[in-house]
Amino acid sequence: MAVADNLHYAAGPVVVFAVLALLALFMRWAFGTGSGSPRRPSTPADDGLLLRVATTSSREAALALRAILSDAGIRSTIRYPGAHRAEVLVFPEDADRARSLAATFPGT
Repeated sequence: MAVADNLHYAAGPVVVFAVLALLALFMRWAFGTGSGSPRRPSTPADDGLLLRVATTSSREAALALRAILSDAGIRSTIRYPGAHRAEVLVFPEDADRARSLAATFPGT
């Protein structure tokens, strides 16, 4: 009977570690990044309500344009779709004014 008691105490930690390992594998599968699957390239449909008003070749130029738009009372944001490329996006009601300001901006 002493051997059966020792197996009982040894089986408990083995079961706990097995359950933890299965739980870790499930969490990795459920919340993983999916790096094995190819990523979809960004499309204009991903902009939602925003419209692109300018594309610049540097982050600094996009930030400068965004400051000019902000001074004019136009809300904007910047998207970085690729290396050495930044796009300035605004809401549709401000797009015409933003485009006219962007046309006078030297960095676009």
